[in-house]
Amino acid sequence: MDSDFSLRTGTASGTLLSVIPNILSEDIAKTIILAVIGAVVSFTVTLLLKRLAGSKKK
Repeated sequence: MDSDFSLRTGTASGTLLSVIPNILSEDIAKTIILAVIGAVVSFTVTLLLKRLAGSKKK
């Protein structure tokens, strides 16, 4: 059991350490900007659909 945990931990750590150098700071900034834009658009569309659905009920 202990060696199984050690193997999993070693594999996960090795994978993480091999991926980290390949991630550029530009990619992180681009991802954050796209996430913010997506959240704002999603929120706006939700409000718009609620308003349209509310006006049809009256």
